[in-house]
Amino acid sequence: METNQTSLLDRIGTSVFTKLITIVILVLLLLIPLFWVKNLIEERKNRQSEVSDEIAFKWAGQQVISGPVIAIPYQVVKEIVTTDKNIISTKNTYVTQYVYLLPKTLNINSTISPESLKRGIYKSVVYNAQLNLKGSFDEIDFNKIDLNGVDLEWKNAKIIIGLSDLKGLGASPTLVFNQKDMEFEPNMSVLNPFENNMIAAIDLSTTKTTLGDFQIKFNIRGSQSINFLPLAKQTTIQAKGTWANPSFNGAVLADDRKITNNSFEATWNIPSFNRKFSQQWTGAVEKLYEINNNYAINAPMNDGYNNQTEPAPSTNNHIASEKDMIQINFLEEVNNYQKTMRVAKYGILIIILTFAALFFTEIIKKQRIHLIQYMLIGFAMVLFYSLLLSISEHLGFNMAYLLAAIATIILIASFIKSITRDIKSAFIFSGVLGLFYSFIFILMQLRDYSLIVGTIGIFIILAILMRLSTKINWYQFDKR
Repeated sequence: METNQTSLLDRIGTSVFTKLITIVILVLLLLIPLFWVKNLIEERKNRQSEVSDEIAFKWAGQQVISGPVIAIPYQVVKEIVTTDKNIISTKNTYVTQYVYLLPKTLNINSTISPESLKRGIYKSVVYNAQLNLKGSFDEIDFNKIDLNGVDLEWKNAKIIIGLSDLKGLGASPTLVFNQKDMEFEPNMSVLNPFENNMIAAIDLSTTKTTLGDFQIKFNIRGSQSINFLPLAKQTTIQAKGTWANPSFNGAVLADDRKITNNSFEATWNIPSFNRKFSQQWTGAVEKLYEINNNYAINAPMNDGYNNQTEPAPSTNNHIASEKDMIQINFLEEVNNYQKTMRVAKYGILIIILTFAALFFTEIIKKQRIHLIQYMLIGFAMVLFYSLLLSISEHLGFNMAYLLAAIATIILIASFIKSITRDIKSAFIFSGVLGLFYSFIFILMQLRDYSLIVGTIGIFIILAILMRLSTKINWYQFDKR
């Protein structure tokens, strides 16, 4: 009886089916350390974002350039009703409102010089930009507003431009309006149509019929992205800079772009049909645009993929948002963390293919491999991703992938040689591993075609395994 029980247990222990079930369970257990590796990648990625935000805070954040807008005040009589001891009284008070006028034409020329600032092992892209805004304002069409020219305080008119982070100003912007030189000042009034406003007082009492031409020049610093809010009836934006991989986003695609190994040029021509404002309007002070805090204008497009969420639509259809801006993002050439995360998503596939190759090696060579040895090989393959992450922070993704793959292949191949005592098997297995890692690396480079190439590749591997399985007499193990 004891002999029969021992024989049954031996057969169960050496059964091919039992071995396969155990390998499947082992693969599922290896999902736990793979999950830890993915968390580590996210942690390092978040740390890079924190450092980038710290650099931006000290240098200057993303910049949004808005305007110019002319605001001409006028007084409105408002009746205020008060009640005191059942006695109703009314009194009139004057409230200041404005006529807002947008430019007829606006030409923005920008020369941008991005660079990378390092803090420890992390880098963030910052830039200096020289801006030259030229354009003209047309006269007010009083047929479209319920006002007369005599109602307006022409001598108290203001011209306003907006800049999202005033810390980035190198000097006060200069303004030439109707051939008169003047300077902008920080806004200390309630007149704030933009996020941060700079105001110049202009006297229009003698030129109110034709408001005139303007030119604004200033230098700014910023980080990661520069953004323009087109407000004119016809806006032309010309941007050029020394950066190899800018990303052009926003409301309108560039009409013309040219990108070389170390520079870029782009031009946009934007008519007023793309904006949410009329050419002129009246009323109280209100914001012309708002930024959704859950959406970063400068969120990086990693490895050609933009992983930011779409900005929520504005609750006010007459207020501009990120979607109405012209955006130029300055991206690092390679985002190591995003690429490493994408490779890690293929981790379970590589483990399954490697265990399948190991299982066939065991069957063909008639050399038993213990489950502990399967587990050690699985841990070595998980460690590949930690190697890739740590090396890529110093040497870049491609070099890190090569070094981590070579180290992992040598480790596993030498282990296979120690198990099988056959150097040929070790070389064959190292070639199989090299093929798997090369396959994943190629998928990383293909981007748009990665799905179809990956599917075809897996199909071919499955076909090879099916062909190999026909060469094996699986019933011999049951008889044994």
